[in-house]
Formats: sequence, C-alpha cells, structure tokens
Amino acid sequence: MDQTPVQTVETLAELVKKLHEIFSADKVNVEEVQNLMGSYKSNPVEWSKYAKLDKYRYTRNLVDEGNGKFNLMILCWGEGHGSSIHDHTDSHCFLKLLQGQLKETLFNWPDVKSKSQEMSKKWEKTLQENQCTYINGKISSMIKKKKKSPYLCCLLFVTLWNSIPHSLCLAPSLASFKTRLKTLLFDRAFSHPPTPTIPALHAS
Repeated sequence: MDQTPVQTVETLAELVKKLHEIFSADKVNVEEVQNLMGSYKSNPVEWSKYAKLDKYRYTRNLVDEGNGKFNLMILCWGEGHGSSIHDHTDSHCFLKLLQGQLKETLFNWPDVKSKSQEMSKKWEKTLQENQCTYINGKISSMIKKKKKSPYLCCLLFVTLWNSIPHSLCLAPSLASFKTRLKTLLFDRAFSHPPTPTIPALHAS
C-alpha cells in the first residue's frame, strides 16, 4: 500500500501554493489534501481580510480561483446562521474551521421502500478551531453555528470546479425532496470558465 505523502505549511500563502501543486496532477489523493489542510494553523491576520459577514445568512468569500480545477473560499457564519441540509453534487469539498465552533450533521437518504420519506440523522459532531472535515457528492449534510461560539465563525473551504455554480447548491429538506438554495458570494463575480480537465480523486 502506498503511503500518503505528508506535506506541511505554516502560512495561508504556502497552503495556496501547495494546493496549486497538488491539483496540477491528473490524480489527487484525498488524504494528502486533508493532511495539508490540517497542517495549517489558523492565523486571523492572514485570512480576516476575506471574512465578510452578512446579517441574514452565511457568506462565501473567494480567496483563490485555483488553477481552473479548484476554488479556495472562506465561509462565514454570524449569530444564528446555518445551512439547510444539502449535498455537494459531483464534487469533493475539504473544510477546515478557522475560528469558532460549528455543528455538522450528516443525514441518511430515506429508503425508497420505506413508508417514511423523512431524512434521518446519521451522526452529529462539533468542529473546533483547526479541525478538518470532508464532504462529497454522496453525502447530505447540514452545518450550523454553535450558539456559545464567538460571533463570527470562519471555515476554509476547498472545492473542485466540477461542482455546480457557486451561487447554488442542492438542498434536500427533511421531507427528502430537492430544491436549489441561493448563497452569497463576495469578492469576485465570476462565471464558470470552459470545463477544465478535473483530476480524479482517490483515497490511498
């Protein structure tokens, strides 16, 4: 079995550079990206300029457009903010909590043969500062800010370009039907570029 490469970074700029290097390959190791994200220790001096807050809902703030294969964003939650239950269709998303506490809840899709069409909770966990998590298109989850957390929660978010446009995401409700959910994207208004060659992701 091949051992997952271990790379470490000390600054946000180094993290961006390493992500460019990793995603330049045709194949990307999921654990390698997770380890890299985990090695970065949150430093508000570096990322606070990207942390824009909206009064009514959480925001997405672009940090780096990547090399045409991924985006690096910072997501910010204010008091009482949370996301609906959603998936990340055809995408892989790597997340790292930069500040505060966030509660992540994972849901099971109902069995088509079941009489109940409501989604059931599979597990729930609380993310602490500098902890990482991973979501892909086969996972339906909901993220909500913890009430006892400081006012601003920030999450570092890496997603592949083969996800749907950044202003929309699929949001299944507890009744298990899908709708499209608008979110706020700050810093740059950009359209989807020509479809690039997306690297294949694999676990070691």
